[in-house]
Amino acid sequence: MQFYDALQLDASILKAKMRASETKKEKNFYRTAMVMRSVLTVLFSILFIGSLSSIFGPESTPMAVALFCIMLGIRFVNFEYCIGDSLITLAASFLILLLAPCAVTMVPPIAMLFIHFAAFFAILYMTCQRPELGNGGLYSFAYVYLSGNPVSGQQLVNRAMVTVVGYIICATILFFKHRHMHKGVRFHHVVKKFDLSNIVYLWQLRMAIGVSCILTLGSWLKVERFMWMGFACASMLSSYPYTENVKTRFIHRIVGVLMGSAIFFVVYNIMPESLHGIMGPMGGLCLGLCTDYRYKTASNCFGALMIAVSIYGLHGAILLRIWDTILGVMFGWLVAEVFHRVFMKNIEVKNP
Repeated sequence: MQFYDALQLDASILKAKMRASETKKEKNFYRTAMVMRSVLTVLFSILFIGSLSSIFGPESTPMAVALFCIMLGIRFVNFEYCIGDSLITLAASFLILLLAPCAVTMVPPIAMLFIHFAAFFAILYMTCQRPELGNGGLYSFAYVYLSGNPVSGQQLVNRAMVTVVGYIICATILFFKHRHMHKGVRFHHVVKKFDLSNIVYLWQLRMAIGVSCILTLGSWLKVERFMWMGFACASMLSSYPYTENVKTRFIHRIVGVLMGSAIFFVVYNIMPESLHGIMGPMGGLCLGLCTDYRYKTASNCFGALMIAVSIYGLHGAILLRIWDTILGVMFGWLVAEVFHRVFMKNIEVKNP
């Protein structure tokens, strides 16, 4: 295997290859690839997000972050239908990501719930026919993150321009990487296959119900940083194969956020103030080396808390992160239980 090829592998695959290696040289090869992969990803994210933000303004940063995550995933995962239809549905998904988070700020809670549900379910349906490949996590992150950072007026225009740039980049990658796949499958074929006895569509439905409800409640109740609740809830419901038992993920999410918040508190107080700016990239670097869900959750705390500290202070940001996470996972657990009792016990489920 060439070093470049090793850089394309996920951290979990690289760790598995390290464990299976028979020589120290081989272990070091995969270890170096894993570290370099994480470093290069962080550096590229800084360049990509920083460039778009400097050109189109800081209000475009959330969209740039979402586009960066989608861009990384779209190299490996397609939509399971022909490239022409995929390019159209990719544009539709980006348009939803641009407009829905802003539209819900102008309507009452009932309409907000409907818009969130319709928008989020549509994105999942268009982009995530195989949840095990991870598209659900990418697009749910993007939707929740943008819902927590709505804009209007000229800022919306600037964000729209970033979205167009991001679409051109992602569409180009999608075309060159996947243009020869699923040529005989059209999107209308996917639509005709819709069946609530299919576990994939049930998974999509549960995700859409949970995320739309938690975002609506968070906004209606004016919960600070309610998108953190959304992240926690979406994470509870996103695991696939589908399962009603989310206890393990519930515990790991809380352990992860407590661990990450505690480490952030210690590092923030020890590190000189002039170096606080690198704590976000530090979290991204650690995230690239993690395969365990708890440690990924802990690493994600760094970037989130670094932004929130400037608004709420150190103690306020940490307490809010923990509180929002607890609310999110509790709501996710409730949705999982109710959904299973209402739908799963009355449907003869078919695997795809």
